Amino acid sequence: MTNLTLKSLSRLHKDEAGQGLVEYLLILALVAFAAVAGMNNLATGLNSAFTQISNILGGYIS
Repeated sequence: MTNLTLKSLSRLHKDEAGQGLVEYLLILALVAFAAVAGMNNLATGLNSAFTQISNILGGYIS
């Protein structure tokens, strides 16, 4: 029984089938983090642009 357990653990240790999946998940997490950080800058720029448009249109209305 001990020999079977040691063989199973050895085979599991040498198995690298899930390694690629973990690497892809780490890359995906990095891309998601960069996208969230970039969206903050984009949102600030869009807010500024819409504020300027609102001020210009407000000048025509009043």
